[in-house]
Amino acid sequence: MKNISAGQIALLVALGAMLILTGVWAVSIWGASSGVEMGKHGWSALGLGAFFSLVIGCGLMALMFFSSSSSGHDDVADPFRRRSGEDR
Repeated sequence: MKNISAGQIALLVALGAMLILTGVWAVSIWGASSGVEMGKHGWSALGLGAFFSLVIGCGLMALMFFSSSSSGHDDVADPFRRRSGEDR
């Protein structure tokens, strides 16, 4: 493993602290709302939100893969990238 600088260590510590604090917050909220029941509208909103999040995520991933394939859309963004089988 390469040497890690002090700035990278500070960044990792800050991100780890944020992850731990987020986990503690989520567990406390989960425990505080344990007796709350969700109605039909809440379940439908949860389902629709999850469905459309998946649709948008899959669509963006498909666009990313289409863009990086042989369509040539990324040639303008990185003119110095070599294509496979091309010699300079």
